[in-house]
Amino acid sequence: MFGNRKRHIKQEYDNQLLTTIEHAKEEWDHAKQTELAIADVDEEITAQTALARQKYLFLYREARLRHVRGQHIQPSVFDF
Repeated sequence: MFGNRKRHIKQEYDNQLLTTIEHAKEEWDHAKQTELAIADVDEEITAQTALARQKYLFLYREARLRHVRGQHIQPSVFDF
């Protein structure tokens, strides 16, 4: 009885984590594209790209620690 609810809550939060990871990846990709598109890149744009990357990496590590498997996230998404 109680174990089923616990599994349901974990699944719910895992799905939310996957959605957040997808959003963070899109944000990081957008920041990289912006940095490449602008000829005169200042420190603020570089910092925003670095922040988006760190957010994504943090969420990705959290998903790996929780052993979350998603449909869209792959371990080969790292393209440094």
